[in-house]
Amino acid sequence: MTTASVHPLDGRVAVITGASSGIGEASAEHLASLGAKVVVLARRAGRLEDLVTRIEENGGNALAIGADVTDATAVQAAADRVEAELGGADLLFNNAGVMLPAPVEERATDQWQRQIDLNVTGLMNVIGAFVPQLVKSAGERGVADLINTSSIAAQNIFPNFAVYSGTKAYVTHLSRHLRTELGPKKVRVSAIEPGIVGTELQSHVTDAGALAWLDGSKDTMDWLTPQDIARTIGFLASLPPRVNLQQVTIMPTGQTG
Repeated sequence: MTTASVHPLDGRVAVITGASSGIGEASAEHLASLGAKVVVLARRAGRLEDLVTRIEENGGNALAIGADVTDATAVQAAADRVEAELGGADLLFNNAGVMLPAPVEERATDQWQRQIDLNVTGLMNVIGAFVPQLVKSAGERGVADLINTSSIAAQNIFPNFAVYSGTKAYVTHLSRHLRTELGPKKVRVSAIEPGIVGTELQSHVTDAGALAWLDGSKDTMDWLTPQDIARTIGFLASLPPRVNLQQVTIMPTGQTG
């Protein structure tokens, strides 16, 4: 077995947002195991430091940057630091997000705004700050990756999930458009649309109907794990530069909608 096959991401710099738990945390550990230098970004700086310690104990290389993706100034400062210390990112996993379902008639406007701020505005802040680095890196090494976390909710219909689903439909459609802009510059753009994954995301849910549906689903299927998604991210980034999977739907085997 060659070194390239064991560490296909050697020499790459991967930025992961929402890295303090769940999919982001698992992806940081997996990408580091594949040879990437990982930059983990989230609000909870203490948890990021613990993650960096684990990665380094396992032979990886990691840098923690505490920042809220809804703060454009903080995100740009993080990007500037990555440029200065690591030469810029060539892999961005744009993963930070929140899910707060509720019937629209409840007018839970604070929850609407929080989802829009994080899932849409935060996503755009990160894209705006790091895409110039991706384009530069792609020109130098022949490939870079922008991977955005969407959801099966971007495609399917779930009662009480209208605002969340709308934000994720934005992510999927935005990713298609960005591919037409960035693909010719050798930046691959992918949207990953998971079904139910066992993460902290469910712990934020307060709507009784959504909670009942989620709890009931545990009896009928095995949920995906964060590690399942992490391996998919690693696969996407390890493909030959000529290959771009623009949209990947990954579902629990037992989930039908």
